[in-house]
Amino acid sequence: MTHPSTLARPALTEHGDRAHPSPRAARSLPNATVTALGLFAAARLTGILVLAATAWATGKHPLVLLARSWDSIWYLHIAAHGYGRTMYFQPTVVHSDLAFFPLYPALVRTATALTPLNAGTAGLLVSWLAAAAAACGVYAIGARLHGRAVGTTLVLLWGLLPHSVVLSMAYTEPVLTAFAAWSLYALLGERWLWAGSLAALAGLSRPNGFAVAAAVLAAAAQEAWRRRGRKVPHRLWTGAALAPLGWGGYVLWVGHRKGDPLGGYFEVQRLWGSRFDFGVGSLRFIKHLLLHGDRFVFPVTLLIVTAAVLLYALLIADRTPLPLLVYSGVLLLIALGGSGFFESKPRFLLPAFPLLLPLTRALVRTARARPWHATLVVGALAGLSFAYGAYLVVITHTPL
Repeated sequence: MTHPSTLARPALTEHGDRAHPSPRAARSLPNATVTALGLFAAARLTGILVLAATAWATGKHPLVLLARSWDSIWYLHIAAHGYGRTMYFQPTVVHSDLAFFPLYPALVRTATALTPLNAGTAGLLVSWLAAAAAACGVYAIGARLHGRAVGTTLVLLWGLLPHSVVLSMAYTEPVLTAFAAWSLYALLGERWLWAGSLAALAGLSRPNGFAVAAAVLAAAAQEAWRRRGRKVPHRLWTGAALAPLGWGGYVLWVGHRKGDPLGGYFEVQRLWGSRFDFGVGSLRFIKHLLLHGDRFVFPVTLLIVTAAVLLYALLIADRTPLPLLVYSGVLLLIALGGSGFFESKPRFLLPAFPLLLPLTRALVRTARARPWHATLVVGALAGLSFAYGAYLVVITHTPL
């Protein structure tokens, strides 16, 4: 297993598929980041244009779909009115806005207070800025580990995932990924205070944001073990202590509000139909899917989740640094082990960008040997991403 401390110096120039430092490469970093961000923006802008054309053809408004679909409505209501909304469907199905973490609504509320934008437009602005910050962080990690070509390609592939349309919507995945990517980047450089602080913010953004804290804690434990018998810097302990505060603080706050400090939040989730049952619910749904079939979105979900499991196996075999393995593994575990909203699992995996590293490295090698083959692969992924994204948001009535 590659230790984080072995990655403390930036890997910026390439030799084969690995990277080595160079002063000239260090000076070119801003340009390389801009290139990666530009490719990501072009991919997402094209996806928005395809979605807009599909929406207009069906008599719908694209910005309304992007800003006010499914969970977006809950987040924007919290931003405008605070917590307190509950919808009762039956005794065992109660939807409370306490299931939604507070950072994104707070950012939207701040944006509406500082600008003349309405809540929906402010939500899109926050998500798009967060997606840009996330893309820069994803690039930084890919470039540090394997060079600029891998970093740039990693950002492009992340922007062309089948569910990457979510990165253009008023959803929380861009916010989580932004804080997660830069927290992981800080971990690779052993900047413990930055890593812990960003992990705390990631934990305030989404329920699965705890994956970032888990990565910080695992890296801190590994470093403490490596230093056994020697002094461990206080920054390590402080960063590790900060990491779970965001997620844990909100869970305890909801528990206090519900009269059950440790179980209140999980009861809220259970009434939404979401709970961790080690995959039993998912397996039952897969059995139903295989025997009886269902809407197109469900077999695609099964295919994406299966691909994620295979990519994680490749990530382990690739001797990926421990923080990235733990982060991706926890996200994958939550997606696999959670019941309810089977169709949402690809969205839950969207922040797990390290899963794309093995595929990215293979694509970079292909591009060097057979450029046209790599171009065809990227083109096919782009076509799938744009068409499927428009289908998810405009055509299907299945929750994202």
